[in-house]
Amino acid sequence: MTLSHDLPSHLLIWITRGQGLLQLDGQRRGLGAHNAVFIPARSLFSIELGRQGFGQAVVIPDGAPMRLPQVPRHLRIRDVQAQTELTGLIEAGQREQQTPRPLSNDALDAHAALISVWLRRQIMQEEHVPDRRSAGIRLSARFCRMVSECFATGVPMATYAETLEVTPTHLTRAVKAATGKTAADLLTERVVYEARDMLSTTEHSAQSIARHLGFGSAAYFTRFIQQHTGKPPSKLRMAKV
Repeated sequence: MTLSHDLPSHLLIWITRGQGLLQLDGQRRGLGAHNAVFIPARSLFSIELGRQGFGQAVVIPDGAPMRLPQVPRHLRIRDVQAQTELTGLIEAGQREQQTPRPLSNDALDAHAALISVWLRRQIMQEEHVPDRRSAGIRLSARFCRMVSECFATGVPMATYAETLEVTPTHLTRAVKAATGKTAADLLTERVVYEARDMLSTTEHSAQSIARHLGFGSAAYFTRFIQQHTGKPPSKLRMAKV
């Protein structure tokens, strides 16, 4: 998950050991044990966990009949009872998934609903009220949302800046300060992730994928992939993202 990307489903990540870095909602943050990260569908993010890091992930389909936060959230859970409760809910869902029984889908929906209640209860706690964000971080978040929506169009960075009503230089400076990466870096990572995913999980030709991602030609797409992954598209066909 080190490349910036987004998913069609909601994602809850529960870190129980280790440290790492999280890029979410246009901002880079430190990750540690007992951190819960909620990532709504189509929200740009990346996670880098250290070698000792360990966590669990809950995938909730977009449109599931339950109430979920509308914005990304990163919560540091200090209450031991709350930590134990979430771990228990996730493990109960895993057991249900691993042991097929009648009505297992209904049971999984119920477990996901309980997890959503846990999440919303934590968000209501005063200690989890988010800090007021600077103008630069707000701009970075808007840019990241735009990347998720427009990365496959092939539009230049100047178009992103114009849409956000800032200069390309200001946009790059703000995103770099908030995430540690330039605006162009984040856009490139999102395109590379999509290209690798399509090459390794579909039978679409490189030319078709290039066209889908807004490249002018298959040759330009091949050079782009070679430059950013060290491998030509044909080699990525045999690799997983």
